[in-house]
Amino acid sequence: SEVFVEISGLVQSSLDGYNTCIFTYGQTGSGKTYTMEGPDHPSESDVGMIPRAVEQIFTTAEHLKSQGWNYTFKCNFLEIYNETINDLLISPNKRKQSLNNNNNDNKKSNIKYEIKHNKNGKTIVTNLTVINVNNPQKVHELLAIASQNRIVGKTECNERSSRSHSAFQLYIEGVNEITNEKVDGLLNLIDLAGSERLSNSKATNQRLKETQNINKSLFSLGDCISALANKDSHIPYRNSKLTYLLQNSLGGNSKTLMFVNISPSVSDFNESLRSLRFATTVNNCEIGTARKGGKINLNKSN
Repeated sequence: SEVFVEISGLVQSSLDGYNTCIFTYGQTGSGKTYTMEGPDHPSESDVGMIPRAVEQIFTTAEHLKSQGWNYTFKCNFLEIYNETINDLLISPNKRKQSLNNNNNDNKKSNIKYEIKHNKNGKTIVTNLTVINVNNPQKVHELLAIASQNRIVGKTECNERSSRSHSAFQLYIEGVNEITNEKVDGLLNLIDLAGSERLSNSKATNQRLKETQNINKSLFSLGDCISALANKDSHIPYRNSKLTYLLQNSLGGNSKTLMFVNISPSVSDFNESLRSLRFATTVNNCEIGTARKGGKINLNKSN
């Protein structure tokens, strides 16, 4: 709860019409998914960042009704697994039907999901399940479905390792019936799969392929961050699905925050040091000034 207090202002910005992004980075087993989602049966003190953010959004939206604001919300939840996008909000039965059944390790969906960036600085993914939500409990139910659908596996480094990056997106539209203003915000909450050293994870076969793809996409993220920090003319967003998905969050029209999770174990010192060095690079990176999305006067637009 103390950590969330520090980021609550960023979450609030989504209601004000900004594109905001919060993501977690760190080695496998360092607590990233726990940070974002919390435990399966959380107490008041250990609720994750996603449910806390959603609770704040709906509570604040209710309070703003007295100022003439009415909000509508819709969300999606996806994962990037081996450079393939999967929808985490379809039912488990439909998910099984949407996956190729050539072998048990093939998790590639038959449905084609494409990342597209519109002129307003918003990112959409085609064919994803998008669900209207009007209370925090509905979002919590969707998070439970997503958690069941997300691909996890056992490695030498982690008993239950996320084998994919996941992204929860909450689209926010607000209309003020007094001032006739409209705002269009987006909250991105990203749980990155953990980096792994093959010498430590002892990954083979499908786990080896997963680790290679996870590390490759995280390297691509590092390349983009370095290019932004160096103010390079070309930022290699297209080198991975992850960085292309995060393009608008990293590229300037967003308020973005990164959690860095590190392991308390002495044996993980080298990985923790790498994570902290990456955090230093991110901290020194200037991505520009975020702009409000779609704040207009409805009278003037007609």
